[in-house]
Amino acid sequence: MTRSAIAAALLFACAPTFATTYSLEPNYTQAVVQWNHLGFSTPSATLGQGTGTIEFDQADPTKSSIAITIPLSSLNTSVPELDEHLRSADFFDATKFPTAAFVSTKIEKNGAANHFNVTGDLALHGVTKPVTLAVTLVRIGVNPRSNLPTIGFVASTTLTRSEFGLGKFVPQVSDAIPLHVIAQAVDAKALADYEKAEAEAEKTSTAKKE
Repeated sequence: MTRSAIAAALLFACAPTFATTYSLEPNYTQAVVQWNHLGFSTPSATLGQGTGTIEFDQADPTKSSIAITIPLSSLNTSVPELDEHLRSADFFDATKFPTAAFVSTKIEKNGAANHFNVTGDLALHGVTKPVTLAVTLVRIGVNPRSNLPTIGFVASTTLTRSEFGLGKFVPQVSDAIPLHVIAQAVDAKALADYEKAEAEAEKTSTAKKE
């Protein structure tokens, strides 16, 4: 990475007076859900490769916003037959409704520093309902590997699956579904500059070889 790109990245990381746009990193953005199965066990599933943006106002985080979309094709329970069943019309009907999406509408402080209640609309299985996530800002700073401004957070809530038309086998299988979200995002402008510099370096390297 060039010195100028690093300097630009650090500049964006330190600017607290306006909202910065961050792009979610799919490889580090996932959701974990869990349920009670017949009272005997609590299996879980992960959904990954989340995409979206965070508009983060470091001076006043309550003025921030987040939008995240996760493809249901990524659902993984480690049991292939169960994955197929959950994606079928019996549950998520992933062919017809391929994603789960959340868009925030309000952010409020929640006691301790870096803790917030984030309310927004969750669109799932053709149903859109308001939900509130308990969010903890894990870190905001410069990624030591990429040297890019990065933000990370975790969030949790409990969903009532029958409210989204996903109530098959209730109450034998629990209606209440704990949800845990892990997300990491990178400064969108700094990332674009970094990728441009990388592409130009690759182009120059190829030209020299020719």
